[in-house]
Amino acid sequence: MNKLDLRDRVAIVTGGARGLGKATAKRMLDSGAKVALWDLNVNALESATNDLDVGERLLTISVDVSDEASVSKAFSRTLTHFGRVDILVNNAGIGGPNKPLWEVDLAGWQQTFDINVNGVFYCIRAAVPHMLARGTGRIVNVASVAGKEGNPNASAYSASKAAVIGLTKSVGKELAKTSITVNCVAPAAVNTDYMQSRTEAHKEYILSKIPMARFGREDEIAALISWLSSDDASFSTGATFDVSGGRATY
Repeated sequence: MNKLDLRDRVAIVTGGARGLGKATAKRMLDSGAKVALWDLNVNALESATNDLDVGERLLTISVDVSDEASVSKAFSRTLTHFGRVDILVNNAGIGGPNKPLWEVDLAGWQQTFDINVNGVFYCIRAAVPHMLARGTGRIVNVASVAGKEGNPNASAYSASKAAVIGLTKSVGKELAKTSITVNCVAPAAVNTDYMQSRTEAHKEYILSKIPMARFGREDEIAALISWLSSDDASFSTGATFDVSGGRATY
């Protein structure tokens, strides 16, 4: 593993108790950062604490990112504990309904956007005033190649991730004259709990689209997120970074 310098940085990782979020937290902790894991699943947070085992450099908070009040409370608690926030990784998300658009019920559509899009909005809105006051910050949003290409039977997910890409471009431009960068990563399929929850037909379709003929690994995506969170990525903002095994070429 190449070493990144995140010493003395404080990061928030949403959806941080499992999968890609947990892998990102581990990479950041290994690089010297302090990390606040935000996740709705209390049991998963407890398990992640035991697995990562770094003592006072790790804070876990149960947060519902689709609830603005929950996000605001968690951000205040993170500030109280660590004194500042340097990095925000918006990773929390759900796959949403796995069916044709005309069969998607309104509740499933709204829940997907409440978590995947509104959650990103709430977290950025909580973090940016603090980062502006400090004069520095890194925000990395987790989108998906589905937000560029659209996946069949995943209309809510694809549309929500397209929204995350658009949001990233806008906020990146709004903050371009500050020292706060805003970028997103667009992975192809990664071997996470989400992918395992999809139907076999859906997984086979997604895999057929990847020239490398394999799913991505969590640590591969975590490495890119961590680099974008470092001082080395100082001239990139409003950008979408593909990590797709060759699927995305634009």
